[in-house]
Amino acid sequence: MNMLSTFIKPMHKEGRRFVAISAAITAGFFLLAWLMPILTPLAWLMVGITIWVYYFFRDPRRHTPTREGLIVSPADGIISLIEPAVPPKELGMGPEPLTRVSVFMNVFNCHVNRAPIGGRIKAIAYRPGKFLNASLDKASIDNERNSLCIEMEDGRQIAVVQIAGLVARRIVCFSNHGEAIKTGERFGLIRFGSRLDTYLPDGVQPLVALGQTMVAGETVLADLYSEEPQRQARED
Repeated sequence: MNMLSTFIKPMHKEGRRFVAISAAITAGFFLLAWLMPILTPLAWLMVGITIWVYYFFRDPRRHTPTREGLIVSPADGIISLIEPAVPPKELGMGPEPLTRVSVFMNVFNCHVNRAPIGGRIKAIAYRPGKFLNASLDKASIDNERNSLCIEMEDGRQIAVVQIAGLVARRIVCFSNHGEAIKTGERFGLIRFGSRLDTYLPDGVQPLVALGQTMVAGETVLADLYSEEPQRQARED
């Protein structure tokens, strides 16, 4: 890895038009600044905004662990909740609570979402809703969301839910019902601040702790074959 690739990451195609719009506005401000120099600071501010928009839609390569049974984080961000909860009823996974692990993404995180485990997509369900702060518990119920149920070879299922946040207004899903998907494969994106919930199979304990920083497609969230109890952590 060279120094250039450390700072310059590929951009997801979903971001192209947003960068183009921002760049066009920036060019317009510089044109106006040539006529009205007082606008020059605003023109340079738009340069910064354009760079940020590019950075928001970055899509870096990830190195996903390949051992069977590993569940990886579907998103970059911070573990904000670990608690029992019933999966979205539109997925038809039953009324019993499962362990839900929530990853909160702020506007500076990479927002490309990746499959927590490989299998076949048994169900996809979109539901409109509110745009509350995605870090709140009730966001799982009230906010706009898109839910996927992934069925593994042994018949067990995992739900992963994209939840829109306070400034998010667009959930994008690249996958389709019935498709096969690999662990760590890109399946969607949420624009500008949001959250991903993963519902683990019954009896599977998370190997992460509240406040832990996650890397989509790389950080191990849980292990189907581990008997380790739920992890605790200390802040240092």
